[in-house]
Amino acid sequence: MKTLVLALAATTALTAAASAQEIKEFNIGILGGENAQDRMTSNECYRAKIEEALGVPVKVFTPADYDGVIQGLLGGTLDMAWLGASAYAKIYLTDPNAVSLALTKQNADGSTGYYSIGFARKDSGITALEDAKGKVFAFAEPNSTSGYLVPAAELQAKYGKLEDYFAEVKFSGGHEQTIVGVANGDFAAGVSWADGLGNWEDGYNSGAFRKAADAGLVEMNDLVEIWRSALIPEGPMVVRAALPADVQEKVIQITADLWETDPECAYGVAAGEAKDFVPVTQEAYTGIIAARKLQEGM
Repeated sequence: MKTLVLALAATTALTAAASAQEIKEFNIGILGGENAQDRMTSNECYRAKIEEALGVPVKVFTPADYDGVIQGLLGGTLDMAWLGASAYAKIYLTDPNAVSLALTKQNADGSTGYYSIGFARKDSGITALEDAKGKVFAFAEPNSTSGYLVPAAELQAKYGKLEDYFAEVKFSGGHEQTIVGVANGDFAAGVSWADGLGNWEDGYNSGAFRKAADAGLVEMNDLVEIWRSALIPEGPMVVRAALPADVQEKVIQITADLWETDPECAYGVAAGEAKDFVPVTQEAYTGIIAARKLQEGM
């Protein structure tokens, strides 16, 4: 088992330690992207490990949208979460002291990034974004990095106002909904996320496509990739900054060691194959924070 040097936790823990009180429970927020039951199942082993380490009841919450997790962390009803970069940016812009950055997912090739992937049904005749012009296009939801913030910015920069380029722009409600919606013909095309490593027919190594393929929701060979964004920084695991220092450290250490101690559990947390969970700093999200600030007119 590796020893994680928690300089990142130690710094934020100085303020937490002064006013720390013993916790009576610990609440984990899981962002949308797949149905609530699958989110609960994928993270049950993770929940149980944290509960054993902390010695208090640990619950997993699966709000219907990203903002439920964001507001839970800001309001103190959630204690930790894995966030997308855009969701973290919203929290940071609202209250820069609300959460402590901890870890991010490291891919099999050592990178810590992923892509927004544009896709369509293979039998639709759509093989590029230009073929989707004048058709119905789906994003996930407004607080998603790969499901809206990044692809919307990149596509608008190239094609102009998206409401004019596409016949209709819709929010599906989440990554799983977009994938299933495109597969079912509800949308002509849409975007979701993947690490871009491995094989398309598997849903790549990790990401929303891999989760959907593993769950048997779609046959990836019925879909085709039509666009790919620039590399996006992997979202962070964050803990509520006001938590006692020892609580933060235990939860972060469990997560940092997860690929070594329980690879099957780590697979569920990471939404597929990955190499590790590694420390991350504020610098990784500077660009996303700036993009989010611009989007919100701040």
